[in-house]
Amino acid sequence: MNNITAAITSVHGYVPEKKLTNADLEKMVDTNDEWIVSRTGIKERRIVSKGQALSDLGAEVVKGICKKRGISPKEIDMIIVGTITADYRFPSASNIICDKVGATNAWGFDVNAACSGFLFTLETGKQFIENESAQKVIVIGGDIMSSIVNYKDRTTCILFGDGAGGVLLEPDTEGYGIKDSILKVDGSGRNSLVQKIGGSKEPVTKENAESEGMYMFQDGQTVFKHAVRNMADVSAEIMKKNNLSSEDVAYLVPHQANLRIIDATTRRMGLDKDKVMINIQKYGNTTSGTIPLCLWEWEDKLKKGDNIVLAAFGGGFTWGAIYIKWAYDTKK
Repeated sequence: MNNITAAITSVHGYVPEKKLTNADLEKMVDTNDEWIVSRTGIKERRIVSKGQALSDLGAEVVKGICKKRGISPKEIDMIIVGTITADYRFPSASNIICDKVGATNAWGFDVNAACSGFLFTLETGKQFIENESAQKVIVIGGDIMSSIVNYKDRTTCILFGDGAGGVLLEPDTEGYGIKDSILKVDGSGRNSLVQKIGGSKEPVTKENAESEGMYMFQDGQTVFKHAVRNMADVSAEIMKKNNLSSEDVAYLVPHQANLRIIDATTRRMGLDKDKVMINIQKYGNTTSGTIPLCLWEWEDKLKKGDNIVLAAFGGGFTWGAIYIKWAYDTKK
């Protein structure tokens, strides 16, 4: 029996230097700091500089992981990227990142699952480790949401920021690593959170190139309702499936979409708030980037053997939870 599991052995994140604060948004749309903070928990978000692409953020993540782990990019077997804002429709962001970091022995691809992208990508990378076809897989979640956000729409532009994070997966035979996952989709929700123009259904034309359909659209109330229920339900489900009590869980790592959604998931799991990773106030919703960015910021607090639950909900609809037993103590 194959007892190999895919363990996270290094974490890194990258966010652009430029900050877009609530005060900045007050000058752009009809909103204010109190309104934004009370409804979302967001105070500021990071925005890329002109010409900065998703592959640039991803390359910084890979270089950081390799430096911390003490490996060469040439040792990487695969780079898998969860994103909805790759540099181009093709080639993939993974392809370009491999080139930018010199990962000349790696192959990979992108995964599109919106805000659940990191979870879906992590589960995908796990398969290559467990079936022994790869020894070192880097999984990245990241998005440049400023490229598809309409900064005249006050209901969406306050929510999103840019950033990326990632982890290195390696084989483990001691029982650490990714233990279980529950991933789900419901395509009937596709019209509630969508970028309508730019795909094969509605290609870009001269007539629609400057229309609102070029930007992301979100039916806020519908998405909020489904996110609260599904993210909380799947988090509770994975705990029950693995006989985990609230005392057993060291940390919940939730997708950073809205503080109220995070609070609902926390209550459903019966967790104290000090067991929940939150950085939405600094970065906003970076879509696929939120969960790995949390792991990056909390890495020095994680201990070998900690039980961690990752949970997300995203457009499509997509949602899920992953149970991980942390594989290492951070080197001081």
